[in-house]
Order: sequence, then structure tokens, then C-alpha cells
Amino acid sequence: MTSTVDPISLPQRAASNDTEIDREALANLLVEIARNVDPDYRARFHGVPTVDPRMETLRQLLVGREISELSRVSHLLDEPEQLASAVGGVLPSAAARAPHAQLGEALAPAVERAVQRSIQKSPRTLTDILYPVFLPAIRKSIGEKIDQTFQSLNETLRHIFTWHGLKWRFEAWRTGASFSEVVLKHSLVYRVEHVFLINRNSGLLIAHVTADNATSEDPQLISSMLSAIQDFVKDSFNEKEQSGLDTIRFGELRLWSEVGPFATLVAVIRGNPPEELHEIFRDVLLRIHDECSQALEQFDGDSSQLAGVETLLQTCVELKQEDSKQGFPWLVVAAVLLVLIPAGGWFLLSWQSGQRWQAYVSRLSTQPGIIVAEQKVRDGQFYIAGLRDPLAADPLSLLSGTEVDPARVHSQWQFYQSLEPEFVLKRLTASLAPPDSVRLSIINDRIVAEGEAPDTWIDRARAAARQLSAGGPVFDISRVRDVSPEARAAEHWQAYVSRLENQPGIIVADQKVRDGQFYIAGLRDPLAADPQALLSGTQIDPARVHSQWQFYQSLDPKFVLKRLTASLTPPKSVRLSIVEDRIVAEGEAPDTWIDRARVAARQLSAGGPIFDISKVRDVSPEARAAEHWQTYVSRLEAQPGIIVAQQTARGGHFYISGLRDPQAADPQALLSGTGVDPARVHSQWQFYQSLDPKFVLKRLVASLTPPKSVRLMTIQDRIVAVGEAPAAWINRARVASQQLSADGLSLDISELRESTPQELTHLRDAIQAVDIFFDSGKAVPGPEQLPVLDKLANQLKELAKDAREAGVTAQFMLTGHSDATGRETANVSISAARAETVRALLKKRGVDPELLLVRGAGTFEPAEAENSRTGSSANRRVSVTVNFH
Repeated sequence: MTSTVDPISLPQRAASNDTEIDREALANLLVEIARNVDPDYRARFHGVPTVDPRMETLRQLLVGREISELSRVSHLLDEPEQLASAVGGVLPSAAARAPHAQLGEALAPAVERAVQRSIQKSPRTLTDILYPVFLPAIRKSIGEKIDQTFQSLNETLRHIFTWHGLKWRFEAWRTGASFSEVVLKHSLVYRVEHVFLINRNSGLLIAHVTADNATSEDPQLISSMLSAIQDFVKDSFNEKEQSGLDTIRFGELRLWSEVGPFATLVAVIRGNPPEELHEIFRDVLLRIHDECSQALEQFDGDSSQLAGVETLLQTCVELKQEDSKQGFPWLVVAAVLLVLIPAGGWFLLSWQSGQRWQAYVSRLSTQPGIIVAEQKVRDGQFYIAGLRDPLAADPLSLLSGTEVDPARVHSQWQFYQSLEPEFVLKRLTASLAPPDSVRLSIINDRIVAEGEAPDTWIDRARAAARQLSAGGPVFDISRVRDVSPEARAAEHWQAYVSRLENQPGIIVADQKVRDGQFYIAGLRDPLAADPQALLSGTQIDPARVHSQWQFYQSLDPKFVLKRLTASLTPPKSVRLSIVEDRIVAEGEAPDTWIDRARVAARQLSAGGPIFDISKVRDVSPEARAAEHWQTYVSRLEAQPGIIVAQQTARGGHFYISGLRDPQAADPQALLSGTGVDPARVHSQWQFYQSLDPKFVLKRLVASLTPPKSVRLMTIQDRIVAVGEAPAAWINRARVASQQLSADGLSLDISELRESTPQELTHLRDAIQAVDIFFDSGKAVPGPEQLPVLDKLANQLKELAKDAREAGVTAQFMLTGHSDATGRETANVSISAARAETVRALLKKRGVDPELLLVRGAGTFEPAEAENSRTGSSANRRVSVTVNFH
């Protein structure tokens, strides 16, 4: 039977859900298949698949999604990279949902092997990872151990000599604990009053436990403040996250903090707690984290899941150590006193004995002739050794008064000869036995012999001086005089020869003593003292003196003065004297005597004193007249404005010529009081203009006639004008300053101020405020500027008239300006043209053209900046400047 049904077409409506089959489409498909089942379908179509396509469609509808998923999974299993990526996407969520115990057991072997291999491969990597975690813990542990050690040491030292200390030592011996632990157990007094458990991340209070009779404020507020302090310290000092503030002290209260992964335990302790409490708090915090780790991590302020925490915290506040009532350790004090009193007495006696011995040793060390080489104290005996001069003091005799028992002193001294001056003096006195006329003494560490002695003793003393040890004091016998007759005679002769050598005019050439006779020879000035007369009082027999003197003229100033006085016979008005090895004549004398003195001065021997007669005045009439004339000439030369060119004296008349400023003093008037006869004076003076500041100032005052408001004065070779003056006078002064000689003074008028009448000043300011404006590119002002020109012309004429009445001349400078449009050369030309146009218009309105000056400024003097809104129009103008002359 052949089916006439059309081929099956799948419905196009998609499934409503990816996990469900389209039931309606499946029912329709089954109906179609039931209606169109044809047993001969396979036989009538050759070359077609053996499977009915409708069955394939049915298979896709029933298990198509599963086939697709299996294909995708098979593909993932064949591709390792995609499989690893797919597993990695679901592994975190799978690990989070898996039970912790099963997950830990499953991952433990793999993690252990991975960590072991990583450590074996690179140990430093694990070190770097664990370093930030372990280092703070190690540092904190070491710090706590150090604090515990110091605390134990302090308390041990504090109670080591007390009655309780003795009992605690017995207890330590009985229990086997260390003494420091027993001391800390009994001596430290503390009480834990509050314990806070604070969430580490949010700072919220988890739990709070308070000891009995302990008071505090709001626990939640205290928790917030503690968290804020921790955060402040971290932020201020850049501390790491795992570090924190572990100890705070407020008087008797201490706050100890222990930090855990999710919570911080803070204990408030009153008193002095032992460091072991840190371990107790740390253990409690670890137990809390072990039992309530998940609740602490997820804590959001609800502490209902942490009910058992307060029980653990309660163990902390129960920690305390009561104050033990310690009595005064009378027994220990008595025992100590029994030991210390005998020891102190023995020590005091030993110290006093040592002090006495040291005083004796110091006394010996200061003794001359004694050198202490060694000293010691042993077994209550004193031993001393050294060197001692036989002449020094006896060391045993120095023991008296020192309270040192001589029987306990054992000394050993070696004799030596000291070089101390007093011992050397004693030995010299004993060996030389000086006569009574000789005295030996010590002067500046030298032994000096003074007096008179025979030559035999002097020889012995000289030999003894040579035999003295090197490094010792010197034996000086130069002050001992030989008292033998020959020595006395030689001494007297030498005194006489020295006396002769000191005499001016006597030169001793040779002197000697032979066979008791004295011989002397030399030169002698006839004016010198008589050598024979000088023998008196010398105790020399004149009969034993043989002298031979040659006469010569001495150049000593005293003898030259005597010879000049004898040869010149100066008048009483002249005085000869010696001044600094020169012979000076002073006074008045006739010219004849002055001529003789001048000749005598030329005849003096070379190398002798100079004869100065410059201070002797010639008292002849001609000399007096010449002297008066020179005084007059000097007086003229000192006068400003007078230059003496030539002056002579001839035939009793005086001739003088030179230059004279008309303003200088009259030379004829200066003759009065000089003693010069005016009739004998012939003068010839040429007039000139002196450049002396005084005369230049006079001429300027006479020519310029300055007003009363101007003062002329001379300052450092300059004539300075100060004050106020009209412009006309200032111009005259400026011309005068230019006419001054180049070699003379300069006239400085820079400090002059122009005095302008007030009405001229106001009118000048009004004129200078006027501007004539132009259109762009125009050299002629517009009609709107004509009224401004009319007013300006009237003001200019009025100002020119008022200025003439005030004695000054007013000039007006017309300056043309332009904007920045176009080339600069064109702008300068148009600005000059505008000024010329205004000058012509003002001339047309009656202004004197001689008073009008023009110039073109171009764009170089703008009124406003070009970039401003009105800059260009304001710069196209002609301005007026007023000057007074």
C-alpha cells in the first residue's frame, strides 16, 4: 500500500525551556509516523539510507540535547587545555560547597607534596613569604622575654636582702624553682579589671568582662576609642598591618593588647603585672579563635553566636596578685649591721693607716736629696726604697708626727750625690773653706761667690768649678776680686785707662804693664783734659807711669765749638750752641761778621760737625730793607687774584710785576705795615680774570643778578644755584654756565626749580589735556573738531600773553600721532602732516606761529593700547605740550 501523505515537516516553534522537550511537536510527529507507516518504504526506494529520516527526526527530538552535551564533553576530554579551563571555572565554587574535613583530607597530600617540592627548589621564596609573619612574632617574643628578664632582675635586687628574700630563697630551694620566679610570684601586685574582645576589622565590641568592684564607662565607647588609637598609630607612623600598639600605660593602669586573626583582646590591668600574663592572654585568644573562628570572621555586631566567649574571658579577669603585708626586715638589718660594723671599723682603721703612710711618703718626696723609687703596703707592713744624699734629712726622723709606727716601716736607701744647689753649696763650702771676705750664695740655680780673696784661693775655686758634675749648678767666681798687691795695682791701672778713654779729645793707642811699670801712648787734643792731672785719686804712683802723647785737632763738636768761639769772637747778640752734632749760630750780627763766619764754616774739616749760620740775621739797613721787601712779596703771593711774575731789588729800589684780578686786593694798600717805603716801590700789574671760586662767584652775581629766592654757593669746586627762579632767569644762568672757562668752575643749576605763576600752571594743564582727533587715513580734522580748535586757539593766545607779563616765554609743541594701521613710515608721515594741519588752523585763528613747534611721533607714543576697544581712534590725534623759557 502506497502512502499518499506529504513528507513530514518539523514544527518551527522552539522549545519553551532548554531542559524540556516540545511535547506538542513530539505528539504531532508520532501521529504522522503512525499514519504513514509503510512496510514497503524501504523496498521501493533504492539508494536511500536504511534509516527512515523520520526516525532520525524523532531521535533528535527525544535525545538531541543529550547527544549534543555528550559530544561537547567528549571534545573537552580530548582537549586538555579546554578541560583544565572548564575545571578551573567550577573548582572554586565546588571547593567552597564541599565539607571542610573532606576537602582538607583530599587536598592535604597534594598540597604537602607541592610545598615540599617548592621548598626544595627555592627555599628563599618560602623565607620571603614567611619573613613578614614570623619577624614581628619573633621580635615581640624577644621583647617580652627581655622585659620579663628586667622585671625579674629588678624585683630580685629589691628583695635580695630582706627577710622575705631569705624565706623565698628557702622556698626556691624546696620547690626547685628559680629564685627570680619565686620573687615575682610573691612581690608583684596586680589585678585584671577589664577584658575587651574587639573585632579587628570593624572595631566593634564582641564581648566585655569586668572584675568585681571594677568601674568603667560605656564598654562600646572604650572599644571604639581603642580601635581609633590603633588606627591612628598605624597611619601616623606607617606601621604594617600585622603590627599594632601592644602596651599603653595610664598611671597605675596598663592596657595590654594581643592581636589575633579576627579579633583583638585588650586587658586593663591595675598594678605591676608579670610578663607571663602575655602568654595567658595569648592562649585565651587562641582558644577563642579555635572554637569560634567562623563566627568571629562573619561578626557584624550580633554576639549571639559567641555566647561561650565571655566564659573564656572570665578566666582573665580572675587573674590577680594581692598585696602582701611586708613588715620591716629587722632581722636582716640586724644581721647586716653585725657584719658591716666590724668591717667598717676595720676598713676605717686601714684607710686611716694608709692615709698616714701616704702623707709620710709625700713628705719624703718633697724633701731635697731624697728620691722615692718604690713604696708599698703588705700585711700591715710598710716598705719603701730609693736614693738619699748623705746631706739630706734622715727619713726616720721625718716619721715623728705622722702617727706611723716606726717598727712597721722597712726602708732601704742607696747613697748618691744630689745636684741640688743647696747640697752642692754645702760640699763646696766644706772643700774650699772660703775666707770670711768671700760669701757663697745661690742665685737663680747658680752658686755665686762674691768678695775678695787671694789668688791662691781663687785658683782653687776655679779648679773646683771645672770639676762640678755636668747638669748641676754653675759655680760663678767672677765676682771675687784678687786682693794681691800686683792685682790691686793692675786693677787701679785699668780703671785709669778706662777713665782716659772716656775723656773727649784723648785717644789711647797703646797701654801695657811691664816689671811694675805702666806705659801708655796715644793722641790728645790741646783743649782736652791733662792726663797727668787725671792720675790723682787713682792710687797709682805717677813715677811708675810713662806716657807719650801726640797733639791733634779733635772733631768732637765741643772742641770745634771752642775753636770757632776763639777764632770768630762772636758779638753778644750771637749765641753758638751744639744741636744734634751740629754747631748752630743764632741771633743778629753785622754782615762783616756773617761773612767771616761763612768763611770759617767752609774751612771746617770734612767729617766734622757742620757750622750752621742760617739763623743769624743781617742787621745792616740794606738787609733790613730786603727782608721787609721779601715779607711784602710773600704777602702779595698769598693774596687770591694776584700773581707775582717778577720781583727784583736794585739800587735801593724795588721792582715788581704780574697779573691782578680787578676784584683782588689793592697791592698798594698792602704796603702798609710792612716797613717798605712806597716811594721806592715800582709796580706794573696787568688785569686778568682769576678762576678763583670767590671771584667767579662775584662775577656771576654781578652779571646774573639772581632773585632773592635763589642762593649761589660754592660746594667742592662747583658753584651751585639753589632755589626757585623764573624760566627766563634760569635760561640766562644756563647760558652763563656754558660760557665759564673749561678750566674753571662749573655752574650747577640742576637744583633750581622753575617758578611759574599759579594761573599759568592751571592754563597750561588745561591746554595739555586737549587732543584734536582725526579719522582713519585723514590729515585734516573733521567738522566736529572745529569748536575744539577755536577754544584751544583762545587758550594759547591767553597763555602767551600771561607768560609775557610774567617775564617768561611760552612755546607750544604740537605732536601728531597715528594708529598702527599700515606701514610705520606712512604712519610717521601722516602724524607729522596732522601736526602741520593743526599748526595752520591755529595760525589762522590768531596764534603766533613762532610759538608753535610741530613733530610727528607716529605710533611710538600711543594714548591707549591698540587691542582695546577704542585704542585705534584714540591714537589718531594731535596733542599739545607747553614749555616756558
